[in-house]
Amino acid sequence: MGANWRPGGALADVDTEEAWFAFLRFGRRLFDVADAPDADGLLFQYGTYSFDGPSTFTLDLTRQFEISDSDGDHDHYMQVHCELRYGLAPALEALGSFDSWFFHGAGDDLEGWAQGLTERAAWTTIRTLKPVEIRVYQGQM
Repeated sequence: MGANWRPGGALADVDTEEAWFAFLRFGRRLFDVADAPDADGLLFQYGTYSFDGPSTFTLDLTRQFEISDSDGDHDHYMQVHCELRYGLAPALEALGSFDSWFFHGAGDDLEGWAQGLTERAAWTTIRTLKPVEIRVYQGQM
C-alpha cells in the first residue's frame, strides 16, 4: 500500500527540509516495541537508483519496527518509507550513495544523529530542493 504525490497533488509544495522535519517529528514519537536494540530504527539514505523505472536521485527516509510473533520472538520488520525523488542532475549524481541508521534502543541520541546528517556536505546540496515526486509506503522484510 502506498501513495504518490506529484506536482499539483496534496504535497505539491513540500520541499526536502519540510519532509525532513516531519520525519524527525515522527522519529521522536516512541512506540511500544520489543526490548531489543534494533526494534525501532530510523534510516536516512540517498543515491541514484532505478528500482521501478528510469534512474533517479532518491532520498529515502525510513522508520523500521521489529514485529514479534505471539511468543515474543522476532517475526519480521515493518518499514514506513518516505521517498523523495529528484530526477537526475550532475550535482546529485556526484553525491554518490550514503546510508545511516539510528536505533532508539541502542542508547544513541536522535538529535545528535540528525545534526550529524545535516552537517554533511550532501545536505547543503539537497536540503532546499523540491522533489519531483514523493512516495510514501509501507513494506515488510
